[in-house]
Amino acid sequence: MRIKSIITLLFLMCVTCLFSQETGNATYYHKRFHGSRTSDGGVYHKDSMTCAHRTYPLGTLLHVKNPRNEKEVVVKVTDRGPYSKRLMIDLSYKAAKELDIIRYGIAPVVVTPIKQIRIPYKPDDEFNPAEFLHLIIDESTHPLPLHR
Repeated sequence: MRIKSIITLLFLMCVTCLFSQETGNATYYHKRFHGSRTSDGGVYHKDSMTCAHRTYPLGTLLHVKNPRNEKEVVVKVTDRGPYSKRLMIDLSYKAAKELDIIRYGIAPVVVTPIKQIRIPYKPDDEFNPAEFLHLIIDESTHPLPLHR
């Protein structure tokens, strides 16, 4: 009986994590940031459906909903921020316009991850650097210069 309750508890915790939602305030990038670099190395475009989030990995797709008018968008995390504790997400100008939060500046939103990018914490076990060593040190094709 105890094992069943532990398994049920673990299952509920996993399901809760998968379908987690965050509620917080959103703002948007000003038009003057158009053309500036983002954390993922790309260039911010005001008509793209992108966002900045502090914790989600770059490349994660987020479903953002405005509870005031029930409008929804899907954005991709391409940048880090916002760095204010009262804000949860920075949206691109186009995403904020779709959610109709331009006139408010800051508005409450509900954020749900759609697809999280898994970042590996270690290289594959199958990778063997010794196999590729001959490509680096192959004196027959790339002889080292002799120093006298």
